[in-house]
Amino acid sequence: MDYKDGAIEKREQLYEGKAKKVYATNDERFYIVSYKDDATAFNGQKKGTIVGKGVVNNRMSNFMMRLLEQEGVPTHFVEQLSDRETVVHRVEIVPLEVIVRNIAAGSLSQRLGLEEGTPLSCPVLEFCYKNDDLGDPMINNFHIYAMQLATREELAQIEEYAFKVNAFLQKRCAMAGVTLVDFKIEFGRDLSGRIILADEISPDTCRFWDSETGEKLDKDRFRRNLGGVEDAYAEIRRRLMGEE
Repeated sequence: MDYKDGAIEKREQLYEGKAKKVYATNDERFYIVSYKDDATAFNGQKKGTIVGKGVVNNRMSNFMMRLLEQEGVPTHFVEQLSDRETVVHRVEIVPLEVIVRNIAAGSLSQRLGLEEGTPLSCPVLEFCYKNDDLGDPMINNFHIYAMQLATREELAQIEEYAFKVNAFLQKRCAMAGVTLVDFKIEFGRDLSGRIILADEISPDTCRFWDSETGEKLDKDRFRRNLGGVEDAYAEIRRRLMGEE
């Protein structure tokens, strides 16, 4: 799809989520996403603000998506407009949270009785149905087919891309002295029906631990009242992007 720098104008707001706002533009092929500093946890039960979070998440997501494009993972990224705003391809989001886990943590530890920090012998792929009213319940492939959330071909493509993202992020993190514990991503269908990576890749959606100390460098600091949330986001931005 062609895109001319500077030709996109923000129009009406279409959607406001927990972490972002989405705007229409003068070109129906593109949206503008604006990242907020609002923070939520436990399906919105805990709310707060992480100063500068929107800047980190916007810049990191764009940085990672540019690199993932080179790894053969198509994304919704088009162009960063500012520290908080980015032009993206218009997509219809597939209503699935796609979760990849390398180490037991969070809900996986609770569900299976695994001690947090236990390495998994292979990456675990999970799907949750994106529905706040239901608490984003975990579902399997057969639920997805039965509810017509995605076709078998689409789900196979999502799985392939999810593992590619995992391999890339693990390598990137290892180079920066960071352990990639797990992450959540989302996919959408572009106007041609192609499955592409959407949403974000950030400390909001990934668990990052310092490889030596195990210190949490992600949203768990907010969830668990550990303090130093802004410093952790800045640190992960510095390590993974080389930005101060």
